Amino acid sequence: MPPAYLGAFDAEKMAFIPYNDIHDIFYQNDFNWNVTPSNYETKEFKQVYEKVKTTIENKSLLFYFDKDHKELHEFVKINFILGKSSTSKIQIDKSNFMVIYSKWLLAVKPTVAVNWDIAQKNGIIDGDFYLADLLSEENETLKEKLYVLLKKDHYQLDRKMDEAGMFSSKTTSFTDNQKAHQQFWNKYERPPKEDYWDYIVERRDLLVPQDVRERKGSFFTPQIWVELSQKYLTDVLGKDWQDEYYIWDCACGTGNLLAGLTNKYNIWASTLDTQDVDVIRDRIKNGANLLESHVFQFDFLNDDFTKLPQPLQDIINNPEKRKKLVMYINPPYAEATTAKTVTGTGENKAGVVKGTKIREQYQSRLNGAANEIFALFMARIYDKIPTAKLAQFSKLKFVQGTNFAKFRDFFRAKFLKGFIVRANTFDNVVGEFPIGFTIWDLNSKQKIDHIVCDVIANDGTQEGNKIFYGELPQSINKWIKIYDNGSSEHIAYMGNPAPDFQHNSQMYLSLQKGIEHFNFWAFTKNNLFFGCVYFTVRQVFEHTWLNDRDQFLYPNDSWKTDKEFQNDCLAFTLFHSQNRITSKEGINHWIPFTEQEVDAQEKMESNFMTQFIKGKIKPSEDANIFTVVEEPKTPYETPLKFSPEAKVVFDAGRELWRYYHAQKFLSIGGVSEGRGGYNVNASLYDIREFFQGRNEAGKMNNKSTDETYSKLIANLRASLKTLANKIAPKVYEYGFLKA
Repeated sequence: MPPAYLGAFDAEKMAFIPYNDIHDIFYQNDFNWNVTPSNYETKEFKQVYEKVKTTIENKSLLFYFDKDHKELHEFVKINFILGKSSTSKIQIDKSNFMVIYSKWLLAVKPTVAVNWDIAQKNGIIDGDFYLADLLSEENETLKEKLYVLLKKDHYQLDRKMDEAGMFSSKTTSFTDNQKAHQQFWNKYERPPKEDYWDYIVERRDLLVPQDVRERKGSFFTPQIWVELSQKYLTDVLGKDWQDEYYIWDCACGTGNLLAGLTNKYNIWASTLDTQDVDVIRDRIKNGANLLESHVFQFDFLNDDFTKLPQPLQDIINNPEKRKKLVMYINPPYAEATTAKTVTGTGENKAGVVKGTKIREQYQSRLNGAANEIFALFMARIYDKIPTAKLAQFSKLKFVQGTNFAKFRDFFRAKFLKGFIVRANTFDNVVGEFPIGFTIWDLNSKQKIDHIVCDVIANDGTQEGNKIFYGELPQSINKWIKIYDNGSSEHIAYMGNPAPDFQHNSQMYLSLQKGIEHFNFWAFTKNNLFFGCVYFTVRQVFEHTWLNDRDQFLYPNDSWKTDKEFQNDCLAFTLFHSQNRITSKEGINHWIPFTEQEVDAQEKMESNFMTQFIKGKIKPSEDANIFTVVEEPKTPYETPLKFSPEAKVVFDAGRELWRYYHAQKFLSIGGVSEGRGGYNVNASLYDIREFFQGRNEAGKMNNKSTDETYSKLIANLRASLKTLANKIAPKVYEYGFLKA
């Protein structure tokens, strides 16, 4: 029997073609099969090539070893079976359609005759072309309500009725006569089972590029949180609320937030993209409980309310009906600035809010909050639909963020109820911070003092609650600035980023100022304790998704008489991993041990820290140490007395330094050599780098191959954690954080 397939492969790929599709070539008369096949100029080669060229282009199944290895294995597994004659292609379902989309982006998208940069600015995304391909049979899209349709050898899009009452549309084709398209889809069974169609179309949000998704709000709200939010609305508004209230989702995307609502006559849905409107209307035809006439395209940050359907205008313009309107939304969350902007490695996100009419209208009243899209949605709703109810998913920074102080003066409403969940339970969100669902009565004008939200675990169960404060004392950065006199006699710098947990990873100590766009505070002998207290209270707690936006505050004065607390903070700062002082940048004044204590092989350049601890270095009596002269100096002990927990940290650190200085180094030409060479002035950061090394990207490795070092550093970290647990209650007691 002949084989099921003929195959060919090289170093990067392998192709199969069903034998039955080319078997006629072997029945040619008067053909010289002895001709060398590598000679492409012979009559025989050209004859065969012309006969099989089209078949190979249209029928071959091509797999690349690196990026298609799973598909190649699957293809062999389901087709290389004794007695099997037909080809089984790879099935597509709701679990793998995104994986196939990522491959489509590389193989097919570059051959579609579209300028994607211009197309994206006009709201056209590559995902719509992929859907047209995916939901097709014999290159004909089966689902008519998609924004883009595949019509054999070209795409059709933007179909609408012209002035003559006739349908018009735009078309585009392929740059390679559809070769890549044909070759790609040869491997897959199209369309998927019809059971998956609605789900795949509904999840169009997954096909929207990240930057577009952030700006337009194309984020799919997980069904578990949709159902929970509607339960909370029932708790607040009553069991019959869907019959008594009107609902408008003005950032509806593909409409999944409205799933589960029962009274379609009271529901309105609008979105920026006409493609999403088409998706929702197609879902209505498949059973979604909405009215087509209540689903419409509307740009909430630019369009005038006169563009709204008249029945919705009547509700908004009627003071009594407006009280019964619930603005139920999961708006876009993007902001113009990013972490990269703050650290100096990037620029503001172009096009996030710039140019929107609403931003221009409210910027003076919102200040920095005007950079956030969700805040602009809130501002327009609050201002133009003032007696409605607002029920929204959003970050909680509008309650507690320092940039939202002026926003809170503007937005005054009564908090009714809410819950928070992990942000990364939402698709394509990787951050560790809370997303809140909060319900507000805009008719009751109250300044936000604090709100209490239920904490919800990933499985939907409640795990206590969390307080978010709107009215807080001044920030810890305002406090620490008092003690920064900019002295040229500094011994280190400390980067002071925004005063919340999410920015703590940007905070560090170094001998030189960094390039980040935040203040660098100078340590001197006169303000050492103040800097260590600041550093410690910000680093003593681990960053979690719950405390991500919690603010560090201007403390009360109680800490100034607590000498043990101050000394604990010094010990904590000396041995913390964010202390990145390295002798490569200058003289290291932060070695907490003498040469004798660690058996150093040479004399150190500086014994400042050990002398300071012994009380032999005191603040200058005649110096104007602080910019606020009436602020009392912290009393210095002679010598410093450390708590038992701090002493354990020093003991663990001493063993680590001793192990480093006990290493064997070769001396070549009077210079000590070794793994990086011997450095008598090595800091904790230098020692970690010596034992852990760096990867090819220049980043310090997380682990070391030296077992003794690994035990010593683990012991130091454990003792530091014990010290942190001792310090933690005082952080609240002295007002650096609110419980």
